[in-house]
Amino acid sequence: MAAADVHCPQCGGVLHPDEGQRFLTCPYCASAVYLDASQVVFHWSLRPTLDESEARAALRRWMAGNETVKDLDVRSNLREVAFGYFPLWLLKLGDPGAERMRLEPAAATSVTVLKNLPLPAGDLVRYESSLDSQAVAPTVALEAALRWIGLERPQVREVSLVHVPLFTFRYDFGGVSYVAVVEAVSGKVFANLYPAKAEAPYRTVAVIAAAVFLCLATLPVGGALLLPGEGLVLGSAACFGLGLIAAPLLFGAAVWVAARV
Repeated sequence: MAAADVHCPQCGGVLHPDEGQRFLTCPYCASAVYLDASQVVFHWSLRPTLDESEARAALRRWMAGNETVKDLDVRSNLREVAFGYFPLWLLKLGDPGAERMRLEPAAATSVTVLKNLPLPAGDLVRYESSLDSQAVAPTVALEAALRWIGLERPQVREVSLVHVPLFTFRYDFGGVSYVAVVEAVSGKVFANLYPAKAEAPYRTVAVIAAAVFLCLATLPVGGALLLPGEGLVLGSAACFGLGLIAAPLLFGAAVWVAARV
């Protein structure tokens, strides 16, 4: 893109970037813009509200939650933490009255679920050059990102580059290294791979419970067939009585599994 063809997306003023310059501020309206290989787009950032200690606390709460293995917050070994601003493409799709937003990473990352990050438009602020030392440079061109998700440029109504503040944590568990990031505005934790709770014990208890109560449900029917008249009453009584015995046993089994998985 020739320098003479570079215009501010806000005011339309002609910009004169230096050779290789990608981040700049419009001298006419002070908008922060980013020069992609194909076009000029708005450049935003989010202001962090969490410091490192608060981010660590958010990570520990997530580790102690229901998604991860029991006592991950205690048994894991936190090796490294780093803070930085990660770039995401913010794509606005659809008509103005029914638009939807989509995020896609603008740089290589192992935590691709960052695209699910909630991004309230009201929290966006103009990107400042003072963040450059902590910001990850975009390495995924807009056109490449669009091809990856199967979109054509005309389908995108508006494009912005957003640098999001993240704390990146690296930790070990069971001899395996993992990465989790804490978004430094909301404290939400993102991770592609992590030590998740084993589902097999829960499924086993559920299958056993279903089988037990299915068998109990057949008692009234079986009683009615074997002993016409009083069989239905006897079968119902047996179903009720055995159900009272089975319910606490199955509940205890579920509690036992939850306490150990």
